[in-house]
Amino acid sequence: MSAGLQPERYVAVGHVTVDVLEGGERRAGGTALYSALQAARLGLAATIVTRGRPDEIEQLLAPFASELQVLVQPAEHTTTLQTSWSEAGRRQRVLAWAGPIALAELPPAEILHIAPVAAELAGEARGEWPFVGLTPQGFARRWGDPPAEIDAAEADPSLAMLAGRCDAVVLSEDERGDCAALLERALAAGATVAVTAGADATELIDAAGRRRLAVHPLTAPVDDLGAGDVYAAVFFVRLAAGDEVRTAASTAHAAAALRMRGHGAGAVAGAQEIAAATAAGG
Repeated sequence: MSAGLQPERYVAVGHVTVDVLEGGERRAGGTALYSALQAARLGLAATIVTRGRPDEIEQLLAPFASELQVLVQPAEHTTTLQTSWSEAGRRQRVLAWAGPIALAELPPAEILHIAPVAAELAGEARGEWPFVGLTPQGFARRWGDPPAEIDAAEADPSLAMLAGRCDAVVLSEDERGDCAALLERALAAGATVAVTAGADATELIDAAGRRRLAVHPLTAPVDDLGAGDVYAAVFFVRLAAGDEVRTAASTAHAAAALRMRGHGAGAVAGAQEIAAATAAGG
């Protein structure tokens, strides 16, 4: 466990998904899974709050059963996303949707990660959490009746109040325009923001102003699914532990790079490996 990090409880709320890849492979996915698993491998007690078919989610997460607590709000379907890649980038289709997660049913935590992937959060989050992090990508997605292609869309402005409760936000440059209102509200409330841009520099915004952090080149990335989620988890955990924003971001970059060197959630790295990669420059 890294210095200054206590075994606090990390709760991620969002859909655990069935990820259907090219060739038909099916595996567990979703921001809540990748981020909570990363938190667990940093030494925190980690919980996922999700919605879907309890038996299917139990089977999906069986390889990680000893590392995670999972609270499932039952539904007829588990959210299923089909992913493909082309020169234009990653494309996803919704094959099934589990429905909304009731935010009123969240457990206490030291770190709460609001982690939507498919517009699945509903209601008001009742409670107080010492640190709240947000990855808003799921608020900026729309689709028709499944099966249907996911398109980018402006995040619902009514969610701005939720963003105003956040201590930190992580989003990609591609999501920035659609999440502008949420980002503005979070910054006005004093949140620390990281805007990632793939291999380009990350923009860091906090009370000290705007800075850019260079990203170390990644050699032969294997799989990028969940890399941004891993980044967010480490960024939130390190900020909550008191790290300066550039230090937290550098550690988060190292964790994301390690994730991309393997396949799926099993490639999420542990604390010692991340510390070594950070010290080595990514």
